[in-house]
Amino acid sequence: MPKEAPNQSPELDSVIHPINRLKICATLYSAGATDGRQMKYSKLAELTGLPADTLSKQLKHLEDRGYISRTREYGSTRAKDAVWVALTETGTRAYVQHVEALQAMTEGL
Repeated sequence: MPKEAPNQSPELDSVIHPINRLKICATLYSAGATDGRQMKYSKLAELTGLPADTLSKQLKHLEDRGYISRTREYGSTRAKDAVWVALTETGTRAYVQHVEALQAMTEGL
C-alpha cells in the first residue's frame, strides 16, 4: 500500500514576514493595489503609520525581490512629484500564501 503524502501546508515567506513588510503588503492588498491598480505613497505611509525612511527602506526590499512596483509621476517641482505603489502578481501570490500559512499555524494544521 503506497504511503500518503503529508498535507503540504503553505510556508511563511521570509521576505514578507517582518512586521513592517507585512503591514505594507496587507495594506496594499486590502486596498486593492494589485493588478495594475496603485496606491499613492503618502496614503500608504498614512495607513501603515510607518515613518518615510522606514517605509522607503522596506519598499526597496520588496521591490528588489519583485513583490511591489513603484512608479514616479513627475510634477512641476519635486515637491509635487507623486510615487505610486502596488503589489505585483508575484507579491500578491506571496502575500496570499503567507496569510494562508499564518492561518494554518493558528488553526494548528
